[in-house]
Amino acid sequence: MSEAMQARDAVLAAPPFALDATEKGRLLGAALAELTAHHAGHCPPYAGILAAQGGGSPIGIADVPFLPVRLFKELDLRSIPADAVFKTLTSSGTTGQVPSRIYLDQATAQAQTRALAAITTDFIGKDRRPMLIIDHPGVVRDRTSFSARGAGILGMMTYGRAHIYALNDEDMGLNLPAITEFAEKHAGKPIFAFGFTFMVWKYFLSALERAGITLDFPGSVLIHSGGWKKLEDEAVSNEQFKSVALERAGFDHVHNFYGMVEQVGSVFMECEHGRLHAPGYADVIIRDPLDWKPLGMGQEGIIQVVSAIPLSYPGHSLLTEDRGVLTGEDDCPCGRMGKTFRVLGRIPAAEMRGCSDTHTARAA
Repeated sequence: MSEAMQARDAVLAAPPFALDATEKGRLLGAALAELTAHHAGHCPPYAGILAAQGGGSPIGIADVPFLPVRLFKELDLRSIPADAVFKTLTSSGTTGQVPSRIYLDQATAQAQTRALAAITTDFIGKDRRPMLIIDHPGVVRDRTSFSARGAGILGMMTYGRAHIYALNDEDMGLNLPAITEFAEKHAGKPIFAFGFTFMVWKYFLSALERAGITLDFPGSVLIHSGGWKKLEDEAVSNEQFKSVALERAGFDHVHNFYGMVEQVGSVFMECEHGRLHAPGYADVIIRDPLDWKPLGMGQEGIIQVVSAIPLSYPGHSLLTEDRGVLTGEDDCPCGRMGKTFRVLGRIPAAEMRGCSDTHTARAA
């Protein structure tokens, strides 16, 4: 299989933010063409979709046929036999919603892990810091079938040490004995914290504020993700979120990221200048909702994401249910190459989805 995936191997081997537009277009475009042919040959439903669209080989990144992300709720899409499934991921959803089911083989899971490692260490460094997980331990009990939350937590745990969970299983309340012990042991030292956006705000930062507790973790990094719908409803901006995170816990460096379980490994991290970055192995395209043509810088449309990672299922080119706008390419003040963009919110009338938007007290 590696001989048939030479471009994919090359783009995955490159540092995450080193490819300029020309080199990325060449390598990633070829990798996506390889994956399109691979999935057409190994996933009959995907081959049928391509045939209905007229077939043909993609010429460039923007030409790769895309699937609506909601299709993974309707169909079992995989390019591997059932006995090769190493792990099954499910999207988080509100009660009554059908979750997406994403099937990983070992090769895809390993590629995801390597890509996440390269991106995360680019932002937090290679030293493993004491880690505060802003969730409860029940989320990761089943190691064979994960919710998006559980998968995200386990993925990030690799980059920390001396892990503790900040919340209780029973009521999502602060686990004050564990937090206090952790704070005393690591006071004045930089730590690494991870959680999903709404849960970090409601169950950790707001709870600390109500209790009058301030933690002393200067120079620390908080990475969070999962959607802003509920925070927007509560009129909490990204700037306010960061301000409270600094005031209550000393989190100097707060990075949101955009990603979804339906395209495992596509992590678009927010840099210190507030831009979401596409790594070398993935890209973002903004499409006009009227004719689906790609839009230019500053034009609002529907977000399409592509990735060279998904080998076990045809998730390499997906049309999301989110609105966004491109903010630049190879020109961010942080020095990272690649496209940058902002997420503007959900498409009107699209179902609510995402780890933090759909949380209930006992959900895992």
